[in-house]
Amino acid sequence: MSAPDGKYWNKELETLPREQLEAKQLEDLKEIVQFAYDHAPYYKRSFDEAGVKPSDIHTLKDIQKFPFINKKTQRDTQGVGSFLGELAAVPEEDVVFVSTSSGSTGVPTMSPFTKKDFDEFQDTESRWFYQIGMRKNDRYVHALNFSLYVGGPDVIGAQNLGALCIWGGTLPSERLLFILKTYQPTIIWTSPSYAWQLGEKAIKAGYDPKKDFSIKKIIVAGEAGGSIDSTRKAIEDLWGAEVFDFYGLSDIFGACAAMCEAKDGLHIAENHILVETRDIHTGEILPPGETGELVFTTLRKHARPLIRFRTGDIGRIDYTPCKCGRTHGRIHIQGRLDDMFIVSAVNVFPSDIEAVIHELKEVTGEYLIRIFEKDFTCKYAVEVEKASGNTETDEALAEKVSAALKARIGVKPARVVVHPDGGLNTRSEHKSKRVIDERNIDYNI
Repeated sequence: MSAPDGKYWNKELETLPREQLEAKQLEDLKEIVQFAYDHAPYYKRSFDEAGVKPSDIHTLKDIQKFPFINKKTQRDTQGVGSFLGELAAVPEEDVVFVSTSSGSTGVPTMSPFTKKDFDEFQDTESRWFYQIGMRKNDRYVHALNFSLYVGGPDVIGAQNLGALCIWGGTLPSERLLFILKTYQPTIIWTSPSYAWQLGEKAIKAGYDPKKDFSIKKIIVAGEAGGSIDSTRKAIEDLWGAEVFDFYGLSDIFGACAAMCEAKDGLHIAENHILVETRDIHTGEILPPGETGELVFTTLRKHARPLIRFRTGDIGRIDYTPCKCGRTHGRIHIQGRLDDMFIVSAVNVFPSDIEAVIHELKEVTGEYLIRIFEKDFTCKYAVEVEKASGNTETDEALAEKVSAALKARIGVKPARVVVHPDGGLNTRSEHKSKRVIDERNIDYNI
């Protein structure tokens, strides 16, 4: 790695002309597909059954000849044949770290790392921290879960950069506020909903987040809010700090993509990940710029290569030049495939609803979505909290919210329920539960 240069952690890599970047991707793609075929039992069997072989790759598009994998593939192969399972391509003695998924969509899955995998993972984290402006004179609070969560070790990337790091973890709000007041850190990383709630709790505890703390930058991840302009602005206004969205996958490593100062999508580490976009209805591969399910192929992770992994995240990849000068593509995440629901033939994401709620000053910003069926069709309802001091009737507020949702999304909710400030049980010290699916039938998309 070259020494940091101005605003770049690794200027040569981050500004590599696309032709050279893609040539390096192709070189690594050929190597990792061959390595997976030779060392991971699942890939040997899968490729043979599909009638493809590593030597079939001559261009980046040739990856489209190979079969997809997904979370089910991970669960079905985990522990089969060995502790690490059939997707692993190295023996256990070469593995130095494992994280696991939350298990929110099924059995938790392990993500193993060799020493080289882990070191390159942390160098990428240093790159993202440097990209948002972290420097050696910063004090950084890592307020993420350290219990098997792949985002926990990301703090090492900040340490490698030279920042003073406070391993906060999942502290109670009162303790975290004490740290912010006593140690006066300049940067913190948490979830979007918790960044908002922590600011609210600070105010209720008698603090002014803008004056009593020294937070200048807030990193958020784990939820869509950081890439929703209205949510990001609300958090920035509350704290008087810049907010930057990061994106990661337990299946690969901590933060795989991050915002730069332009805040026009998240630069993805294309030296580690090849991105495709899959049409959610037809399964066809879409051209860059179109929205679909993001499919990732890891280019350098050897402990468990992921070849054409369907992430379940809906978004697009943008290769147009970024104002920051970095050449790696930018992903724009719209939401999770398993969170999307269809109402009157319209694809609806919770992130769309959140964007509307956070633009309305008459509500607190807390919300809950209920999805249900009526007359054999999918419907949705939204519950909100009336902001303190709002004197309009609940009925008038409900109509205002309903009209705003109809204007933005295209379909109005079946009902809007208004609660007083604090009346919704959605506040959480980490990720907030925002969607309750009450349907009894399976709406396949």
